[in-house]
Amino acid sequence: LQDFKLAFGHHQGRISPLWHGGAATVVQSPGDEVWGIVWKMNASHLSSLDKQEGVEEGIYVPIEVNVHTQAGEVLTCRSYQMRDCVCGLPSPQYKKVICMGARQNGLPDEYQKKLEAIETNNYAGPVPILEEIEAAAKAKKMNSA
Repeated sequence: LQDFKLAFGHHQGRISPLWHGGAATVVQSPGDEVWGIVWKMNASHLSSLDKQEGVEEGIYVPIEVNVHTQAGEVLTCRSYQMRDCVCGLPSPQYKKVICMGARQNGLPDEYQKKLEAIETNNYAGPVPILEEIEAAAKAKKMNSA
């Protein structure tokens, strides 16, 4: 995603009770880029995705963006941008999930290093959703071995 950067924050300044820190969003930033994965899905699932992303609560708004693939294609995609974002650092646990996803999906090493360098808020308490994600990733690894 060209001319955007990854940012973290809190909707209206409220810290995520799920992640105990800033959540990800994309913001326009000429010259920057965000790497990720494009998922193809049936349009009938958009309302479910919107609900998951907090559109109904006004936390995120869907945006249409042009994504440049490594194969040189330009795809029109749906992304989500946080509304009323107040900048805030992510928890180490949230950063870990983002880095795990980047590694799992083979994003460029240089971009992975950039993600690893993200500063966190040093939250050290429990994050139950991270434990669920790690358990699912471990189960997947065991099933594919």
